[in-house]
Amino acid sequence: MFKRTSAAVLAASLALAAAGCGDTGDDKSSGGGSKTLTVFAAASLTETFTALGKTFEAAHPGAKVRFNFGGSDSLAQGITQGAPADVFASASPATMKTVTDAGDADGTPQVFTRNRLVIAVPTKDPGKVAKLADLSRPGLKVVLCAPTVPCGAAAKKALAAANVKVKPASEESDVKAVLTKVSLDEADAGLVYRTDAKAAAGKVKAIEFPESAKAVNDYPIVEVKKAPQDALAKQFIQLVLGAQGRAALTGAGFEAP
Repeated sequence: MFKRTSAAVLAASLALAAAGCGDTGDDKSSGGGSKTLTVFAAASLTETFTALGKTFEAAHPGAKVRFNFGGSDSLAQGITQGAPADVFASASPATMKTVTDAGDADGTPQVFTRNRLVIAVPTKDPGKVAKLADLSRPGLKVVLCAPTVPCGAAAKKALAAANVKVKPASEESDVKAVLTKVSLDEADAGLVYRTDAKAAAGKVKAIEFPESAKAVNDYPIVEVKKAPQDALAKQFIQLVLGAQGRAALTGAGFEAP
């Protein structure tokens, strides 16, 4: 349900921004009003950032947080092509560089957490997977993130470190799409982030592998240039970087930067 093409994500980003045009600015009427903070964030941050969004809203009466989760590459493309956003949280420095190189970042991105891969298999593990090398077995249906997505780039690096060659049955637009195929028994295995496997406990089984240490992803966050909600953007980033953010992230299985 999270699978999108780059074009689809861009269109959704622009539609999301357009839908929020009526309530993203300050309401100066005597009756007050709400301000909407728009956060573009990597799909692997879905559960943690959704929870942090509720924390932020509770601490900022009248503020609403609208998230656009997806593949970091597509989100970065959306920002550089004009989809208004206040904050961008990426799953890799490489995809963040797309935004900074385009001059669309306000300030220097800060790494706020790290993540590593695990092998996700259906709970009954029909493929009898125990280690990374098993993913090269003939007949095993393996799904990976596309190489342009941070989880796909990490998978490529981990597989190369282990000298394991895998011909994926499909390459997905973000990590949640890989996880969905595994949880629905549409694949025998997939490489996903540890945090996503933890969030799907009971639907998939996670298998750690030592080569994941060769492909740990840093997650940077930055305010988007000309953010409609400049003050709220800075405050949300402070929440993510602060003690509450760190606690939420480590509780979800992320690692300290």
